Amino acid sequence: MQNQDLAMAQEIAAKVAAAGGRVYFVGGCVRDRLLHQDVKDIDIEVHGVSVEKLREILDSLGERTEMGASFGVFGLKHIGLDIAMPRKEQSTGLGHKDFAVSVDPFIGPKKAAERRDFTMNALMQDVLTGEILDFFGGRDDLERRIIRHVNDTSYAEDPLRVFRAAQFAARFGFTIAEETRRLSSEMDAAHLAGERVMGELQKALLKAERPSVFFEELRKMNQLSVWFPETEALIGVLQPAGFFLLRPLAQLPAEHHPEGDVWTHTMQVLDETAALRGQAQHPLWLMLAALCHDFGKAAATAEEKDGKIHAYGHEREGVAVARKFLSRITGETKLKSYVLNMVELHMKPNMMAECGSGEKSFMKLYDRSVCPEDLLLLAKADHFGRKKTEADRETLAAGYAETEKALQAMLALYRQ
Repeated sequence: MQNQDLAMAQEIAAKVAAAGGRVYFVGGCVRDRLLHQDVKDIDIEVHGVSVEKLREILDSLGERTEMGASFGVFGLKHIGLDIAMPRKEQSTGLGHKDFAVSVDPFIGPKKAAERRDFTMNALMQDVLTGEILDFFGGRDDLERRIIRHVNDTSYAEDPLRVFRAAQFAARFGFTIAEETRRLSSEMDAAHLAGERVMGELQKALLKAERPSVFFEELRKMNQLSVWFPETEALIGVLQPAGFFLLRPLAQLPAEHHPEGDVWTHTMQVLDETAALRGQAQHPLWLMLAALCHDFGKAAATAEEKDGKIHAYGHEREGVAVARKFLSRITGETKLKSYVLNMVELHMKPNMMAECGSGEKSFMKLYDRSVCPEDLLLLAKADHFGRKKTEADRETLAAGYAETEKALQAMLALYRQ
């Protein structure tokens, strides 16, 4: 925790206690502390004093900020601490923001915690005494690495929680409780705003060691079709065999890529890219490019008379498909341009290196690329995202060593 924010939380708690109330750490900061993870953001909730009294206390400590009288959310300028009062929420529509909110400082900790999404996020800790309040078995679920919703009614009122469950599963390596999966599968996420879904996707792509878990969980909850239909379309589409890509795995008796369908390959590429994102010029954009890179295979894949599978031109087909997907979740023009460029070019580095293309061809390729460094990272992840077992990694690495050396040598020439 930030020392300044922690000290301010304790100062607020002392003044609130003197006025007859109590202050609790809430949400992720309690969860992350129990998980022995770094706590970056501190949220506190103030109970047992009126809104007017809290304003008075905050005014005595600095310049108060406020997010609307009905929300009961406050801050202090130059302090990162989030300060809230307990509130009640009632759904008024289908969207994430369609809630009537009313502040109730005297609702009590249990009722306040009941509106939280998951038991691990419903934990509260007294700022002054350190006492942890656990009304819904959150500590047990943390120990068992389970994501479980708190309340059937309130959970079902906010479909964004489906995506929050999936990204928490990816970030923490937790399992979603079966009853939470079942309830999530019944929820309608169609009316969510794209930027809200993008927010949860971004956390999964940038914070999870295995972002594929986000999509695997959505698949289990039957929640791919509205926001990720392009990804869902990859399920069952066979991976075609490529001459330069199969050579490192020549000893495996597989007509197609050994990992199976395009969905599985894409999930593997996502996880491989996650291991490389720290090297990227644009980590989030690279992760989205990895997600989109084979979207075109759903349309381009065909079977020849001899039974061989091919996906000729899938990288070109994929540009239009990726554009449709990106427009659904973001309005950021530069992000879209980057991802579409990566989708179009992702096959070329490995193909050109395997074919022994010359310097002039590589210079043209790097000129076309919006970010050659990231393009090579995607090409590497694409290569390694085709393993049947973890033992295949050594074989893949041996087969890629010379290819990567050639690609980096040409990039060095390009950057001179």
